[in-house]
This record gives sequence, C-alpha cells and structure tokens, in this order.
Amino acid sequence: SDCKVMTCAAVWRMPKELESGSHESPDDSSSNTQTLELLCHLDNTAHGNMACVMWEPMGDGKKIISLADNNILLWDLQESSTKAVLSSSTALEGKGQLKFTSGRWSPHHNCTQIATANDTTVRGWDTRSMRQIYCIENAHGQLVRDLDFNPNKQYYLASCGDDCKVKFWDTRNVTEPVKTLEEHSHWVWNVRYNHSHDQLILTGSSDSRVILSNMVSISSEPFGHMVDEDELSDQEDQHQEEKIKEPLQDSVIATYEEHEDSVYAVEWSSADPWLFASLSYDGRLVINRVPRALKYHILL
Repeated sequence: SDCKVMTCAAVWRMPKELESGSHESPDDSSSNTQTLELLCHLDNTAHGNMACVMWEPMGDGKKIISLADNNILLWDLQESSTKAVLSSSTALEGKGQLKFTSGRWSPHHNCTQIATANDTTVRGWDTRSMRQIYCIENAHGQLVRDLDFNPNKQYYLASCGDDCKVKFWDTRNVTEPVKTLEEHSHWVWNVRYNHSHDQLILTGSSDSRVILSNMVSISSEPFGHMVDEDELSDQEDQHQEEKIKEPLQDSVIATYEEHEDSVYAVEWSSADPWLFASLSYDGRLVINRVPRALKYHILL
C-alpha cells in the first residue's frame, strides 16, 4: 500500500465440508477447490503492523487479541462473526521504538491473561484491565522469538530467543528461570508444549534442527502415575518410595535433522498427541512421531 509493506489480519471461515467431523475423504474434494469465506478485516490502520493474532483458547470463539507494533488490541467478533469491534486496547510505553514480536493467550485463569514478547522482555497482562501483571526484563540475552504456556500447570511459561536458549518460567517468581535448555546453536524460533503430556517440549531453530526434549522435572506428572497406597504391598511400598527419591532426569529425547535450512515453525497435532510437524525455509514440511519406546514409557 503506497509503496509500504503493511502486515494485516483478517478472519476467514472454512467451508462446512472441511469442518472437523466431516467424514468426506480429502481425495473426493480435490477436483473442485474450496474457497475460504472472508468474514472481516481487523482494522489496524491506527495501530501499525500486526505481529501476531491469538484466538481466545476457550469460550465461544468470539474474542481475538492482536499485537500491532506496540499495541495490544482485544477484538469482539459480532453479528455472526462478520464484524470485529475493538473492545479494549493498551499500548506499551517506554523509550525507543517498542514493538511486540509474539504473544500467547493463557488457557488458565479463565482466559484472562496473555503473555507478550518485545525485544528481550516478556510481559504478562490481564485482559480485563489491560494492565501489566508481571515483567521479565532481559528474559533472554537477545530478541525473544516465541512463548508457550504449559497446558496443565497454570503458572508455567516457556520462552525462546536469539540467544539460542529455551527458558522455563514460574510467573509467580520471575527473577530466575526454573530451567534453561541450551541445545540449539542458533536462534530458536519456536517452542511448543505437548497438549496432553506437558513434559514433552518441541523446539525449532535456525540451526536447521528440531529438538524434542523431556522436561519431566517441571511437568505436571513429575513422579509418573499416582499409585493407590492400598494397592501396594510393603515390599512394593519401599520400592516405590526409593523410586520417588531418585532424581528426575530432564533430557533431549531426539534431534531431527531432516531440514536443510532454518526451521521457522513447529507444532503438535491437535488430534494425535504423539505426532508433530515442522516447517523450514527450504519449503520442506516434515511430520514426525514421538519415539515409540518413550510413548509407552509415558503411558505405562
């Protein structure tokens, strides 16, 4: 637009035939290409370039938050989702050209909190008052690229950035990270918690690698499955106690090197907890599975 590149956002509707639960096989519809229906644009002319758009994790799918330059904008989709009304907003204030790079909407606290990244800082916000609730200054030595909330532990947040590190935070005490991973050798673009088993962490980096880590010590099941005390004999009881006393081992499960260029996106399947995909600059989409031995170790 006017010799300037603008980054914008819009809401589209998928064709009914493609909605989940539709039993039509993809091959049947390949002959006639389906088109998406444009519902509305998120008008950001007054706020600058869109960096990120987030659906409310729970609820009726009527709320969206967008980050545009240094603004947080909360949109309400009205009139059967064909109109986006700006219901509240706030701006990041400070010295210099402040710009958000990414954000995540927390699935906890009744979906009233989001986390944002700008430069080396991670901030938490209350979406009801649009006020800052915590701030992790210098969360990373360089730009923070991505964030993700632990789906099962409400105060746990992961961040990654250009200092090649992945850090895990307890947002109640942000002075020090709970854990730090230093397995990548270049910028880390993405960090994702597994939706069902939050000890499984996926990261993608410009070092062309995808790393699957097992962060069991800070997961919601650090001691494996709970065992009913009545079911244990004395000997088993003693063995169980010894087992619990063993230090928990966080480890890298696997490093995937199928990509030949920077990995810009990693994502877990929403249908199969053991399946994940990664996408790289060379245009390659790779789908992998969690190693079977680990899968059964977690399940059994």
